[in-house]
Amino acid sequence: MAAASFFRRWTAENDRILQAKSGELFMIATPKKAILQTNPKASYLAYKSEIDAAIQRVLDSGFYILGEEVAAFEQEFADFIGVPYGVSVANGTDALEIALRACNVGAGDVVLTVSHTAVATVAAIELVGAKPICIDIDPVTFTIDIDHLEAEIQYLQQSSELGTLKAIIPVHLYGYPANMPAIMELAQRYGLYVIEDCAQAHGAMLDHRKIGTWGDIAAFSLYPTKNLGAIGDAGIVVTQREDLADRLKSLRQYGWRERYISDIPGMNSRLDVLQAAILRVKLKYLNRDNQSRQTIAQTYTTQLAHLPVQLPQVAENVSHVYHQYVIQVEQRDNLFNFLKQQGVGVAIHYPLPVHLQRAYQGRVSPHTGDLKTTEQLCQKILSLPMHPFLTTEEVQTTIAELSKWFKD
Repeated sequence: MAAASFFRRWTAENDRILQAKSGELFMIATPKKAILQTNPKASYLAYKSEIDAAIQRVLDSGFYILGEEVAAFEQEFADFIGVPYGVSVANGTDALEIALRACNVGAGDVVLTVSHTAVATVAAIELVGAKPICIDIDPVTFTIDIDHLEAEIQYLQQSSELGTLKAIIPVHLYGYPANMPAIMELAQRYGLYVIEDCAQAHGAMLDHRKIGTWGDIAAFSLYPTKNLGAIGDAGIVVTQREDLADRLKSLRQYGWRERYISDIPGMNSRLDVLQAAILRVKLKYLNRDNQSRQTIAQTYTTQLAHLPVQLPQVAENVSHVYHQYVIQVEQRDNLFNFLKQQGVGVAIHYPLPVHLQRAYQGRVSPHTGDLKTTEQLCQKILSLPMHPFLTTEEVQTTIAELSKWFKD
């Protein structure tokens, strides 16, 4: 099929890079000039003096595992989201895995999610021994299709041969919230856990309510390119339920409730204290950084409106935080190559849906309907440069080069 063929061609070319970061599979055109698709270093430089001071504070403290610095970040992030409990972990994949374990999802269970996502979403489900099944997505929001979700739930409720349907993982992709009111209604009707994958939606809102407050539990990646990113791997899980918070704390450190005594089987997934200190600095500026993303997105939307591309559409009750600004365009591959040659950093998130990747083919597809929208979109999507520190000149150059390609 076309997507798989393009993926094979792309991996064969020396001037493109295949990256698998925290399970996140995407293509990046490496720019010749300084317009980067994302720029974690700029985030460090913007807050350098405070970050350097925070790092020195940790080094001077002599306390390097968990402790007050980590606890302070956990509470500050929980307060930002609007929940009472935050439990930090080593990375975003662990955040999903530990969230699943806290909800007692394991062998013999089934979890519904999407195929248009970072591989980490599906990998985490398999890490706990459960079976992932992928649902198609809405062509406008790129998030889980509610009608297809309900059809698959009804099928699985009537068929026990695959296992016990236990949870839904909606992915808030590119900074846009999934339809949480509809998802929660289905979950409550059928008795399912909802574990929000918020890896790309730090600060996003739906109906004036933060993403991460809707489900039973929510997992955030704090990878360097995220809206809130560490300088290394990091993750956090948040919840409104004290019982789940207690399990999360135990699970992330060998199942301990008291040191060296494991009450439940756990793992080792602790947030590094240096990363906690860095994240405390950057969290103070997250709203401002998200506003910068929104301003850049508005510029793109206004000045690209005349071109034959499909731009992101945002509902009135949504606050989109633009982890990515994703357009849909015919002849995407040609445009990708052209922008690369002009030095404009663009990306494809994601070039091949999870269900079409060799590791998952034939194992995660739904039993009702198909994944047609997912497969079609992966051939048209293109992520433009998007981070809070893009200059006006860089944004205008990106727009000009896009316009030039269509004109020529």
